[in-house]
Amino acid sequence: MTAQDPSTLPPLRADDFDFALPEALIAQAPARPRDAARMLVAAPEGIRDAGVLDLPQWLRPGDLMVVNDTRVIPARLRARRGEARLEIMLNRAEAGGIWHALVRNARKLRPGDILSIEGAPELAPRVVERQEGGAALLDFGPDQALLAAALEKAGEIPLPPYIARPEGPRAEDREDYQPIFARQPGAVAAPTASLHFTDRLLGALAERGVGQVALTLHVGAGTFLPIRAEDPRAHKLHAEWGEITPAAAAAINDARAKGGRIVAIGTTALRLLESAVDSRGVVHPFRGLTDIFLLPGHRFHSADLLLTNFHLPKSSLFMLVSAFAGMARMRNAYAHAVAAGYRFYSYGDASLLFREDYCS
Repeated sequence: MTAQDPSTLPPLRADDFDFALPEALIAQAPARPRDAARMLVAAPEGIRDAGVLDLPQWLRPGDLMVVNDTRVIPARLRARRGEARLEIMLNRAEAGGIWHALVRNARKLRPGDILSIEGAPELAPRVVERQEGGAALLDFGPDQALLAAALEKAGEIPLPPYIARPEGPRAEDREDYQPIFARQPGAVAAPTASLHFTDRLLGALAERGVGQVALTLHVGAGTFLPIRAEDPRAHKLHAEWGEITPAAAAAINDARAKGGRIVAIGTTALRLLESAVDSRGVVHPFRGLTDIFLLPGHRFHSADLLLTNFHLPKSSLFMLVSAFAGMARMRNAYAHAVAAGYRFYSYGDASLLFREDYCS
């Protein structure tokens, strides 16, 4: 609900968010157990090295964690149009069995084409429309149970492109890439901050008096798309579907009214919160699409802390954390993380960030 006036924002360049990241620091498998990952804390008093299991020590009784309960679906499909091979990444469900998808070799598609799905001949999606940027609308028909069963049989877990799997995802990736909070099917990428949580950690947080409430944001394939524009404001995020129920909004507002801090677990939770909050800090129920792009200059009203993973150079997510915690603090924190060998991105380590203007 909050809006930015572009004329009041400082100049930005994508190169402002670049940094040297050794390829060896991009994690190829998660820590085992999940809560054994490291955690860098970027607090007002400075940078601290910690572990994910230390999270309860950094939170207070009455604080409220806001988690994303989306569930990753096996959204990558191999397909053919005649002899042409295609790769389909389902991105977002539309009405009536139509899906917005990103398609490799989409230029070969024409409206009305019928595609053959490898491993699931019962699916025969029809091309409704070819769109810009390698996207298309595909009609899988109204039987969602048929589609779900076919995805489980023929689909692949859509691991990010920087996790090397030359032979395709491993069997353990189906569990490793699924957060403990996952309830609502629809995401094609995991809300990766949630991958660190275990029953042990949740028990310790509950004992500490930290609350938990869930929202849903179905993470789309656009999260992997690079920013090619020199000015990041020219980049357009793909819209993603989200919901904050009236009960969840009430719980968030009640926790804040009682002096608790709102802790967004992941950038996806933070993006949906910022889509639903007003300038007074009141979070409203939300159901629909959001394409909010959080850049330095945005004033945050919904969360006080953010737990997130380490993000790639010049990515929309590194821009988001720089907006939340401050560009100078994030440059320092990431330089420290690289020097100290923290593991980056989806299967990597965590960072706990305090909002830049946090003061209590």
